[in-house]
Amino acid sequence: MENALIKTAKFGGSSLADAGQFRKVRDIVTSDQTVRYVVASAPGKRFAGDVKVTDMFYECYGCSYDNLKFGELFGKIKNRFNSIIEELGIDYSLEKEYEEIEDSLRHSTGRDYSASRGEYLNGKILAAYLGFDFIDAFDMVFFREDGSFDSEKTNAVLSERLKNSVRAVIPGFYGSMPNGTVKTFSRGGSDVTGSIVARASQSDIYENWTDVSGFLVADPRIVDNPKTIRAITYRELRELSYMGASVLHEEAIFPVRTCGIPINIRNTNTPDEPGTMIMPSCPADGNGEITGIAGKKGFSVINIEKDLMNMQHGFGRKVLSVLENSGINYEHLPSGIDTMSVIVNTEDIAPYRNMVMNNICTTVEPDSISIEDGIALIAIVGRNMARAKGTAARILRAVADADVNVRMIDQGSDEINIILGVDENDFERAIRAIYAKFEERI
Repeated sequence: MENALIKTAKFGGSSLADAGQFRKVRDIVTSDQTVRYVVASAPGKRFAGDVKVTDMFYECYGCSYDNLKFGELFGKIKNRFNSIIEELGIDYSLEKEYEEIEDSLRHSTGRDYSASRGEYLNGKILAAYLGFDFIDAFDMVFFREDGSFDSEKTNAVLSERLKNSVRAVIPGFYGSMPNGTVKTFSRGGSDVTGSIVARASQSDIYENWTDVSGFLVADPRIVDNPKTIRAITYRELRELSYMGASVLHEEAIFPVRTCGIPINIRNTNTPDEPGTMIMPSCPADGNGEITGIAGKKGFSVINIEKDLMNMQHGFGRKVLSVLENSGINYEHLPSGIDTMSVIVNTEDIAPYRNMVMNNICTTVEPDSISIEDGIALIAIVGRNMARAKGTAARILRAVADADVNVRMIDQGSDEINIILGVDENDFERAIRAIYAKFEERI
């Protein structure tokens, strides 16, 4: 099998929510012998109003002091996994694992440990069901003392381990700290684990199976029946993910990007659909300027005015140093000759609002300064925008025709994105107007 195609497939929580979904996963994996490594998420919601297993573990961890409530909650978790095993009809028991986890939770082993157990148990079941090896991510995925992911150590150790398994299941979302405790990625981190495994196994493709048929041009909660993006570059996806498009964890791009492995977003419930292919580069295929539209609310703008600002050396650096000292990241810096605006996340600045204002006044002595809340940012992303004339004009015409006032416009130096700032009340209307303007050319 040395020269055979290798795939890593990650299945999300909705894809492994119950026994019926497990059967779909088995059919996908067994019908494609190139799928060698499978990354498992914890069981997600089975229906509207259901509870994800990870949230059940969080709640269980939070009441470890209450024996009665803890026992009731942990019993529900066991029943959830046992029902999957029973309905699959496999001869397999997790009783030993339950005892170990229950004892650890009762002794407050840690919130990350608790959060990771859904993936761990689901991975165990899936490995038994598929007849694959089980490889615990705790032994293969490493974090540094400061909590940052140690990519090179992980890749070296995991690469060697995978050479000894023709087929294996690896639970997603977690790894280990140098002190031997469990550390998780941020929510949705099984996507990242899948990317890590794809890199370590030198996979040709990383398939990310979820409950949508690919990456959509716009949020379907805002735009009715948006088109599916068939091909997108890593850079385009990064821009859209950062601005709220949430099909894939934004950090999942980096491990595979280093070695050019494409990501294929697929739908477990409709496996015949091709989904979206995410690649290092895509041809300029003539499909129009826009690849996708995404955005989010919850931003504030710090407006600073000072005469002859442009002649004061280090003015911008001094303003940004005030934010840095408060641990606040900035999003954008639209400016004029005597004006400067800094876009920041409203939640980030809220605890330090007055302090930041006072420190900016002390540091650069502006003629005036104010903060406005209620700003939404919209990213219009497309690899073809750089060579298309009049794209920005068409975008601005679309939002103007929708009676939306643009508070800010910014374009990156690579010309693959245009960022608009609008009032939050205009957010949905602006996205619908832009999509409608470019729909026929997407």
